[in-house]
Amino acid sequence: MPAQPARPERSGTETASVMDAAPFKPSLVKAVFRDVTPMQVSRSAAWAAASVTRTVLTEIIDGARRAAAEEARKKLFPRDLLSAIDRNVELEVGDKWYDHSPTFRGLTGVLYDAEGVVVPSRKRSRSRKPSAVVGAHRFEAGVKKLLRNQGATAVPAMVRDLDGIASVFLTDLARDAAMVVREGGAKGFGTVTLVTSDEPSPPPVLKASHRALPTRSGDGRTIGRDDILAATRIQLSGGNLRQRALTEAREATRNTSAG
Repeated sequence: MPAQPARPERSGTETASVMDAAPFKPSLVKAVFRDVTPMQVSRSAAWAAASVTRTVLTEIIDGARRAAAEEARKKLFPRDLLSAIDRNVELEVGDKWYDHSPTFRGLTGVLYDAEGVVVPSRKRSRSRKPSAVVGAHRFEAGVKKLLRNQGATAVPAMVRDLDGIASVFLTDLARDAAMVVREGGAKGFGTVTLVTSDEPSPPPVLKASHRALPTRSGDGRTIGRDDILAATRIQLSGGNLRQRALTEAREATRNTSAG
């Protein structure tokens, strides 16, 4: 089998064209935000949220594609999604979706009743106001576009999982952005250092080095681009994915107002 071509490094040119395909439209972003908060969403905030969601889904699909390539496949299966998350903890986002997907039953744990019978997963809400889970199908077109961009296809179950993860992630992003606006800025989100059991614990970090996010400017009724960036820092653990999402969101909103 011929060797797979090396994945090109991300460059400024690639970042500059990050929203060219625009798989998640600002109108879709605003619809999700309306399900969460009555606050207005600025144009730049909608583009930033769409960009962050695109970056996260692109990285998940890329991880799954690499797992499939090891079996000489282009079509993605749910097990490729699990492999991607297992290899990169940064990809473990939108975890509220996991309870609704058979793919993740092994990760979240299969529940049994007192007689040892498997308890079925939670059913979709019948609420008239769509939740992130009920509204997941809205992301199908964007997910398929991202798959095409990476030269991959996916079985329906995989597409459904990607839809759900995108929907839950963006919904959580909206909630955190609204919280940032209500509280006047995100404060005190420190860092976590992981060590193995045979390593000494790192020295305590001085409070001065816990760089809190700056107090926001603007009114208390509109979510702006910087509120989305703050919410992104909350949603994504510190690492390459978070930095890439922030960089690409800033680039996507370069020609729009920061409000």
